[in-house]
Amino acid sequence: MDDVATANGVDDEPFPEWLRPPYRGFTVDDLFRLTDLPSHTQLVDGALVFRARQSAYHSLANSLLVEGLRRTCPAHLRVRREMVVVLGPGQAPEPDVSVLRAEAVRGLEANRYDARDVVLAVETVAPDSAIRDRERKPQLYARAGIPHFWLVEEGTGRRPVVHVHRLDPGAGAYVLTGVHEGRLTLSAPFGIDIDLTAIDRV
Repeated sequence: MDDVATANGVDDEPFPEWLRPPYRGFTVDDLFRLTDLPSHTQLVDGALVFRARQSAYHSLANSLLVEGLRRTCPAHLRVRREMVVVLGPGQAPEPDVSVLRAEAVRGLEANRYDARDVVLAVETVAPDSAIRDRERKPQLYARAGIPHFWLVEEGTGRRPVVHVHRLDPGAGAYVLTGVHEGRLTLSAPFGIDIDLTAIDRV
């Protein structure tokens, strides 16, 4: 037989060489050079990170936040969903939602943004990325100087609970400023009022 089966009956496949990391890890250039990568592949600590399929909750929570942010977003800012943000040579995560300075948005061909242009990064916790969402990504965003960070957890009745953080520049870390259930009302980075219970009606 030409095909060799494993013990569980699945055919063996050779390890794709393009997945083997270089000695010092992958770089941002690699991330955009490798044409066979799945959609929404991220780069964290020089490693390629692949995203699992999204749940309906995850998708709806992000849509709710994007729509809510766009309702009151001022003219000098823009809201984007699932776009790579370059933080350094080996760091290019993809926040679920970002708010950017409008001058950084230069046409519909853009496939990445720089950390210096990001005002807010939002991560909605997913089972396959919970540690990265809660721990590593906030560290990276803070070190890159992104002023605002939201961590979205799944609350009672599968409604989003938004943990709002602001950057302490002296410490280079985020400080929790509030936990919002039911309604998200903020004055920074601009006036925001989002009914988090609206996810029940989508």
